[in-house]
Amino acid sequence: MFKDSKAIQEKGVVVSFLPTGEYYFNKGINAYHRHDLKKAKKYLQRAAQLEPFEPMIACQLALVYMHLEEYQKSNDLLHSILKELDPRMSECHYFMANNYAELGLFGDAHKHAKIYLEQDPLGEFTEEAEDLIYIINTEEAGDYPIDDQDELIVQQEKARELLESGNFGKAIEILQEIIQSYPDYWSAYNNLALGYFYLGDMDKAAGVLEDLLKKNPGNLHALCNIAVFLYHQRRDEELDELLEGLAKVQPILIEHQYKLGATFALLGQYEQSYMWLNKLRRMGFDGDAGFYYWYSISAYHTGHRLAAENAWKILLEISPEKEGHEPWNEKRSRDAGFEGHITSILKKLKSEYMEERLFGIFLLSLSRKKQDIIAHPDFKQLDEFTLTEKIYLANVLDANIKDHFDPDGNIAKGHQIALKLYEQHQPVSSFFSGLFLMWFSIFLQALKEGRSFSNERACAAAVEYEWYKLRGEKKTQQEIAGMYQISASTLQKYVKLIKDLYQ
Repeated sequence: MFKDSKAIQEKGVVVSFLPTGEYYFNKGINAYHRHDLKKAKKYLQRAAQLEPFEPMIACQLALVYMHLEEYQKSNDLLHSILKELDPRMSECHYFMANNYAELGLFGDAHKHAKIYLEQDPLGEFTEEAEDLIYIINTEEAGDYPIDDQDELIVQQEKARELLESGNFGKAIEILQEIIQSYPDYWSAYNNLALGYFYLGDMDKAAGVLEDLLKKNPGNLHALCNIAVFLYHQRRDEELDELLEGLAKVQPILIEHQYKLGATFALLGQYEQSYMWLNKLRRMGFDGDAGFYYWYSISAYHTGHRLAAENAWKILLEISPEKEGHEPWNEKRSRDAGFEGHITSILKKLKSEYMEERLFGIFLLSLSRKKQDIIAHPDFKQLDEFTLTEKIYLANVLDANIKDHFDPDGNIAKGHQIALKLYEQHQPVSSFFSGLFLMWFSIFLQALKEGRSFSNERACAAAVEYEWYKLRGEKKTQQEIAGMYQISASTLQKYVKLIKDLYQ
C-alpha cells in the first residue's frame, strides 16, 4: 500500500528523511488509539495530502472527524471515498448513517444504514446498523414529513455556519428561501433578523421580528433578539422595559432557558444569567461551547470564581482557541474577533460575494495565525483569486508585484481606510463586521468608477457615519469627526462622496 520511507545511512552519506503517507498514517493511528484526536486529525490530514488516492487513510480521517463531532466534514469525506476512491467500501455507508443520525437527519441515516445492510449483511457493523434503523423507526415524525425535516435542518445548519463565519449575504438568501417554503419555521425568522442586524440593516431586522411576533406572539427567541438589538442601539429605556418583562418569564424548555441565560449574560445582567445557566448545569445539561462561555462569564461576574474556572476548563476542551480570553483576563486580544478565527477567514475567502472575500483578505492581514491560514488545506488556490484580490493579497503579504499592478496605490489606500476603521473597532466582532463589509462594498464601487480617496481618515469617518445612520442610531457628525480627528466640514464633504458610491 505504501512505499518504504525509512531514512538510511550508507558509507557516511546521510540521506534526508522524507516522511510519506504511511509514516503520518501510522502516527495518526497511534494517536487515535491514545484518544488524542487532535493529533490524529493533524497526522491523518497530512497523510491524506501525501496519499490522496488511498481510501483507508481517508476513511480513518473521516472516523476522527466523527469522533470530534465534525459530522458534516466526516460525511463529505465518506461521500468522496465512495464516489472517487472505492465504491466497494460499504462501511462508509454505516459511518454516514451514524453521522446523519447525530445531525438529526434521520431520513438520510435510515437510507445509508439500509444500504450498508444490503451490501454487507454479515459485516462488522451489521448489528449496530440494525439497532440504528430500529431507533430511527421509533422516532416521532414531528410537524413535517421526515424528508422535509432533513432538508430544513441541512439548510438551517448551513445558514447558521454562514452567519458564524460572517457570510451574512449568503446566509440571508438561504433563510429567505426557508421562510418562503416553510412560513411557520420560526427559528429561520430569528436567524434572518440576525443576518440583517450584522449587515447593519436595522429596519429589515426589526421588520422580520415584528412579522414573527405577529405570527407567533411571545416567541422568546425573538424577544431576546430584540433586547440585543436595543442594547446595541443604546435605546436604554425601551431595553429596560423589555428586560423587566423577560425577568418574569419562566420557560420550561431547556432551549428557552439557555437562550434567556445567554441573552442576560450578553446584556450584562449577570445575576439573571447565572440563575438560569447554573440551573441547567445542576440539571446535568451537557452544553456546547457557547453554554460554557456564557456560564463562565456570568459565574465570574457574580463572584463564583471556582465555577467560572471549571466551566472555562471545559470550554477549552471544546474550543482551545479561547485560551487567553478568560473573563478574569483583562488583556484584550486580537484573537477574540474574526481576525483570530481561522475557519471564518477561510470561509470568507471562498464567499460568493467579492466584498466578503476582500474582507477575508483584510482579516488575514491582521491575523496572528497568517501562516497557518495560508498553509491550511482549505486555503483557496492562487489562480482562483481575481486580479483585484491578488493585488490586495500582495499588498497585505508585502509581495513585490503590488507596485507593478497597483501603481496608483488605490488598493493600498482601500486597505489603509479599513485599518482606520479597525483602529476604532477592534477586535472585529460579528456586530461591527457589517461596518467593514459596507466599506469593502463601497471600495469595490470606487474601483469600478476609477475613483480614489485622498483623505483616509475622512473616508473612514464618513463610512462609519453612514453605517450608524443606516442602522437608525443617532451619531452626530461632530461626534464622528472627533473620533477620527478631522473637521466636521471635511466629514460632510466625504459623506456626500460615500453616499454617491453606496446608493
